[in-house]
Amino acid sequence: MYDFTYSKAGSVADAVKALGADMEAKVIAGGMTFIPVLKQRLNRPSAVIDLAGAKGLVGITHEAGKITIGAMTTHAAVAADAGIAKSLPGLSYLAAHIGDNQVRNRGTIGGSLANNDPSACYPSAVLALNATIVTDRRRIAADDYFQGMFTTALEPDEIITAVEFPIVEKSAYVKFPNPASRYAMVGVFVAKAGDTVRVAVTGAGQNGVFRLTEAEQALSKSFTPDAVAGIKVSPDGLNSDIHASAEYRAHLITVMTKRAVAAA
Repeated sequence: MYDFTYSKAGSVADAVKALGADMEAKVIAGGMTFIPVLKQRLNRPSAVIDLAGAKGLVGITHEAGKITIGAMTTHAAVAADAGIAKSLPGLSYLAAHIGDNQVRNRGTIGGSLANNDPSACYPSAVLALNATIVTDRRRIAADDYFQGMFTTALEPDEIITAVEFPIVEKSAYVKFPNPASRYAMVGVFVAKAGDTVRVAVTGAGQNGVFRLTEAEQALSKSFTPDAVAGIKVSPDGLNSDIHASAEYRAHLITVMTKRAVAAA
């Protein structure tokens, strides 16, 4: 690591003020991605501002037709919430299968979404469920939030405070995990709300999470695994690395979509 100053923010306003005063400063949530990046010297912040003590960022609230999750709520807390398991089983399953116990008990939903790793699980849930990212200054629709690999609509001094998920009729998430990291080599989240179906794919695209519109159209007509069995995904624009080729990931997208629909 390089040298940096460390402080704990007592509130979101304090953290935003500190970020505005030093454009080289960074905030830390659970640290499951940020700390390894610091250790590898891939980032050199002048200051690290810890959100762990900031008030109002932890918790899950249930309202009519909506579930709101505070940005500093851990994956383990999301997975353990009975209301989420009942209303959004796809989100509950997703949170329960992120990383390992250590990651699930330290990592946070806000940290994951702010980082927007192209293989992270949460972006697929946010995009498929048409969630809203709430920050210290505005509300951002899921379709506008994700803008590419590790890139979001957030301003440098903007902080996620919560995520609002609408309750849908059916939801499910299935992923093909890397056996070591448990990151998704391909993950597919399917959500059905009336006649509207949204399908989001993570782990496969070079530019991060994306919607599979061909599958959405097919499933809107017939919400069955057979409806997407014949979809041929192009490998163009998909990741190809030591774990899997673009062609293999293209094949996995169809397979994982079928499994997600069956699970839903």
